[in-house]
Amino acid sequence: MKNRQIKRVLVILSMLSLVFILTACGTGPVTQNSTGFWDRYVVYTAGQFVIWLANLFGGNPGVGIIAFTLIIRILIFPLSYMSIKSMSKQQEIAPQLNELKKKYSSKDTETQTRLRDETQKLYASAGVNPVMGCLPIVIQMPFLIALYQAILRTSSLQTGTFLWMNLSQPDPLWIMQILATLFTLGTSVLSMMAQPTRNSSSWLMMIVSPVMIFVFSITLPSALAIYWVVTNAFSMIQQLLIQNPFKIRREREAKAQAEKEKERALKRAYKKATKRRK
Repeated sequence: MKNRQIKRVLVILSMLSLVFILTACGTGPVTQNSTGFWDRYVVYTAGQFVIWLANLFGGNPGVGIIAFTLIIRILIFPLSYMSIKSMSKQQEIAPQLNELKKKYSSKDTETQTRLRDETQKLYASAGVNPVMGCLPIVIQMPFLIALYQAILRTSSLQTGTFLWMNLSQPDPLWIMQILATLFTLGTSVLSMMAQPTRNSSSWLMMIVSPVMIFVFSITLPSALAIYWVVTNAFSMIQQLLIQNPFKIRREREAKAQAEKEKERALKRAYKKATKRRK
């Protein structure tokens, strides 16, 4: 479980890094005459869609970006739902996974093959799909990259403003950067609270994502910070609805209390039976 969480952190960092890598593919303005699939059909279409949404809601591009973000989150909600449920199941079977790793701790090929087979059986019986954990993140990245390039390469969005911000520049008051970081941290905290056990990789996951969002939002356009604020606020609400950690903790405590009561009842029954024999 620990290695899987570390891999998930690395996937998130890799996906965020793609924002910088892929933006190097083109820097000139995009129009309906642009060539290339990415420029003509992805970046240009994203820019025009944001402009259309902005016009639909009063003409402000910032409002268009917020609407764009909400549409994306609503569209991928089914995947996010399955992802959160899958991760919840993984957390519940974590003790069983640790037992398997202890049982098959030898590093020889035969033992490791047996460990993989038993792990897959455990996943299948629990209804867990490990791939679902990072799928919504991977799906969001093309939209994030397209939005980034659309802002930098669409003239009407380059000069757009929202509240006190120039959308093509970082927020000078750092309000968006701080909000994006806090909402990311809040989502990470809620997710960790829902875990039955915590380890160093859990804390790493909780700290790394907000820090990376903060670092990126300092230098990237405020439009992307708005995207992160809205998408992570949405994620917090989604987390509370699908995997409310407070409810889960109450259920776990009630279950643990019921088990203790059962053990006490068995001990009392055993003592009575022993006295009768005497």
